[in-house]
Amino acid sequence: MIKSQTEPAMSDTTTRGIRIQVESTYVEERSDPQESYFFFAYHVVISNEGSETAQLISREWLITDSDGNMERVQGAGVIGETPLLGPGQSFEYTSFCPLRTSMGSMQGGYTMRLANGETFRAEIEPFTLAVPGVVN
Repeated sequence: MIKSQTEPAMSDTTTRGIRIQVESTYVEERSDPQESYFFFAYHVVISNEGSETAQLISREWLITDSDGNMERVQGAGVIGETPLLGPGQSFEYTSFCPLRTSMGSMQGGYTMRLANGETFRAEIEPFTLAVPGVVN
């Protein structure tokens, strides 16, 4: 099997029962290629497939454009919330990421806290942000 050099537009990673699925889309009507402004949306589904209740307490994203510029975004929760997920529960949200290039990637993780106070990082594997037709 030949592996592509670019990440897929979808990411699906499970860490300690916390499954994080992310899918990105290009938002043409909010982009301005003439000004090197490319706007992407990404939809996240966080599912607790484990046996312990876990709360998302913080996020970290690494955003890289095709010129190699990297930006680290950190903060509490996601979209102003710190969802508490019991076994079998999930939480979805959509957020946005502008880039200066027509292609880039995101990856990162969420810090999750269990009922006993233990924390762990739920990984988010890399996924591509790309204007349709840019990636072969």
